Amino acid sequence: MPCKDTQPAAVLTSRTMPNDAIPRATSCACPKQTGLLLSGGGARAAYQVGVLKAIAALQTERAQAAGLPELGRANPFPIVVGTSAGAINATAFASAADHFQEAVARIVEVWENFRAEQVYRSDSFGVVKTGARWLTALSIGWTVRKWTRARPKSLFDNAPLSELLTKMIDPERIAGLLKTPALRALAVTVSSYTSGQHVTFYQSSQPIEPWTRSQRVAIPEHIAIDHLLASSAIPFVFPAKALSLGGHPEYFGDGSMRQLAPISPAIHLGAERILVIGAGRMQEPGGIVPKGEPAYPSLAQIAGHALSSIFLDSLSADIERLLRINRTLGLLSASERRETSLRPIEVLVISPSQRLDEIASRHVGSLPLPVRALLRGVGATDARGAALASYLLFESSYTRELIDLGVADTMARKAEVIGFLAGLSPNPVAHPAG
Repeated sequence: MPCKDTQPAAVLTSRTMPNDAIPRATSCACPKQTGLLLSGGGARAAYQVGVLKAIAALQTERAQAAGLPELGRANPFPIVVGTSAGAINATAFASAADHFQEAVARIVEVWENFRAEQVYRSDSFGVVKTGARWLTALSIGWTVRKWTRARPKSLFDNAPLSELLTKMIDPERIAGLLKTPALRALAVTVSSYTSGQHVTFYQSSQPIEPWTRSQRVAIPEHIAIDHLLASSAIPFVFPAKALSLGGHPEYFGDGSMRQLAPISPAIHLGAERILVIGAGRMQEPGGIVPKGEPAYPSLAQIAGHALSSIFLDSLSADIERLLRINRTLGLLSASERRETSLRPIEVLVISPSQRLDEIASRHVGSLPLPVRALLRGVGATDARGAALASYLLFESSYTRELIDLGVADTMARKAEVIGFLAGLSPNPVAHPAG
C-alpha cells in the first residue's frame, strides 16, 4: 500500500487557489507518486495508445537491462486520470494495472482494429435516424408534430460503444486493484448540462477529501461504464448521459467542456510527477492561409474549430500555468517555500508532432458510406473540415497511423522518457513536442 503520509491534506477552502495549490504533503521517504493524464479527443486518442505502446517497450528494455523481469510488469503510473476518450483509455488501463504490459497490449489491440460501427451506428438506417433528422431539424425546425415524440438527440447514436466498453473494461477489478500497490487512484471527468458544473468522479486506495473550486467539484464514486459514456459524449456528436449527482439525476456530456484545470485531479489525488499525453499539438501553429479571398467556413470547419478549442486549449494553458508556478517556486528559498501551500509538480508532456486533422483528411474515405455521406453534407470530407472528421474516424487505417505517430514521437524522446520512468526530474521548462 502507498505510504499514508504522502496523501495531500484537506484542500484549503478559504480562497480559490491554482490547480496545484494543494497543502504540502507531510514529508516521508516514499518515492514521489507518478500520475498519468490522458486528455480527450475522440478518435484522436489513438495517439495516446501509441505513446503507451512505446513506453511499454521502453519499460521492457529497462527490465531486461536491469535483470528484473518484474519491472516490466509493474505499473509506473499508479494514479490515472482521463477525460473523454482518454477516460476510456484510463479506465481500461486501470482495470488491468496489475500487469502493465498486458494492460497496454489489450488497449492497443482494440485501437489497432477499430471500426466506426463499434462506437456509433454507421449503417444507413442508424445514420438517417439520428444524424440526417438532426440536421433537418436544424434547418426547418420541429414542423412535423410526430418528431416531437422522438427528437433526435445527437448527430450519431453511440449505443454500440456501451457494448464495446463492457467487453473492454471490468470496473469491478478496479476496486480490487486499489487494495494493491498497482493502483492508487482513478479519476474521470464529466460536464453537467443540467447544473453547468464540471465534475470529477474518483476512486482511491485511501480516503481523499473531495475538493471544490469555482464551477467544479470532485465526488468519490465507483466508476462504471455510464461514467465513461458521459465523459466521452462529444457535444452535438453523441447524446448526453444521465448520472446521479447528489441523489438526483443530471445530464452530462464530454468532460473536456468547461475543464479549466485538466491537471488538477491528478494533483489532488497525490501525484507529484505527471506524464501528460495530449491528443493534439500544443501551441498548434496556424495552417497555411490561402491567397485571395478565403472561402466562407463550412459547418464542419466551425465545428472542428470549436472542438479543438474544447479539447486542446485548456490543457495547453494549464501546462503553461503549472510550469510558470514551478519556475516561481524555484526562485524561492527553502524557508520561503515552506511558507507557501504551493508545491512543484514534475511534468513530462508528449503530444503529436504532426497536425492530426491533416492525417485525418487522408483517411476520410475509410469511413462507412452512410457516415461519409452525412459528413459530406456539412463539409467534413474536404481538407478544410477534416478537423471534425479527426474526432470521428474510428477506423483502423487512421487509428494505426496515430498509434505509429505516438510510438515515433515517444521514441524520439527516448532518453527523456526513460529518465522520467526511472524517477529523474524532466526539464521543468521544456516545451512539449510539436
